[in-house]
Amino acid sequence: MTRSSSRLARFGRYALIALVVLALLAGALAIKLRMDGFLREPAYETVAPVLPADLKHPAILLFSKTNGFIHKEAIPAAQALFQKLGETNGWSVYLTDNAAVHNPQDLARFDAVVWNNVSGDVLTAEQRTALEQYLQNGGGFVGIHGSGGDPEYAWAWYPQSLLRAQFTAHPMFPQFQEATLKVESPQDAIVSHLPESFSMTDEWYSFRAPPKDVQVLLSLDEQTYSPQVLFADIGMGKDHPIAWKHCLGKGRAFYGAPGHLASSYSDPRYARVLEQATRWAMQPDPACQ
Repeated sequence: MTRSSSRLARFGRYALIALVVLALLAGALAIKLRMDGFLREPAYETVAPVLPADLKHPAILLFSKTNGFIHKEAIPAAQALFQKLGETNGWSVYLTDNAAVHNPQDLARFDAVVWNNVSGDVLTAEQRTALEQYLQNGGGFVGIHGSGGDPEYAWAWYPQSLLRAQFTAHPMFPQFQEATLKVESPQDAIVSHLPESFSMTDEWYSFRAPPKDVQVLLSLDEQTYSPQVLFADIGMGKDHPIAWKHCLGKGRAFYGAPGHLASSYSDPRYARVLEQATRWAMQPDPACQ
């Protein structure tokens, strides 16, 4: 074998090894993405679950469907929190990831719907209409973290009318950072227990623009963390709402962006925010008429 052919043989072996390594890495990445909720076809339920016959008011529907990213720690942490809140406050709390529960008959049995880190497109056209009408006619909605964290929505009404904000990105490298939150509506019962400002560690969402026609409850101080993805600035500047509420017809809607980390739900300050937000969402508000 000549020297040149020997070099070609070594190059071929190295190239083969490199291809095998790349294939293994690609396979591992695909498995990781699928485990996180990506690379799968969305699933839609059309047969509603059978609700408990003894479901009593006040009642909460805690909905945790994912057709996108799966918040594997946050979802069960939020479920545990709301079950505890139900026991403490005498609320009936029904947990499901079956989207077919969004029908007029079943929704009528709940005082508020809590979307617990819901991701991806999860409702059929009929189910979307049922939720819209439920809220317009006086129902309540509480959205938590991932329920407002999709970069695109097949259902324009959801970001435009219900959330009133379009997620863009969250920081990476580091993903989780300590930041200072400022109370913007100190007289509102949802946040009246909080100091003027306080710190939390979480994954901080940025939005295309501040939500319109809402009451901002909490905002982020961008000077206290780094709103960047690598070298890209994703900051919103001085006007960076992170929790707010508004009326939707006769209905009431709250959205709180904190909640990626399980620890956020055991933080008594934020747990109280979610408790008070749910209490507000469950009851008629004279402002929402």
